[in-house]
Amino acid sequence: MRITADVLVGLVAALHAYFLVLEMFLWERAPGRKLSGFDAELARATAPLAANQGLYNGFLAAGLVWGLIAGEPTGFQAQVFFLSCVIVAGLYGAATANRRILIAQTLPGALALGAVLLAR
Repeated sequence: MRITADVLVGLVAALHAYFLVLEMFLWERAPGRKLSGFDAELARATAPLAANQGLYNGFLAAGLVWGLIAGEPTGFQAQVFFLSCVIVAGLYGAATANRRILIAQTLPGALALGAVLLAR
């Protein structure tokens, strides 16, 4: 179960690293505009907000990687904390921005957290 948990945590970290790239560097290009549904003008106007959001996603990814490489009990604690942050952020995003966030962010975070807790 530990391997499954580590793989799921790694996938959630990779997902949030992808969000960082998308929101910080590709927001005004086709991938970012497809994600947001914004036209070029609105993408340009919201780019600083998206970049800030991307930075936070990068912090989540970094925390999850730290949880994977840190020894116990720090690794376990970091994984639980950062996965909980992923879930809370996903719930908030789904409630305030787009329900798709439940599937794209909250569900992977919850599955990884469940696996981490079961592997303990």
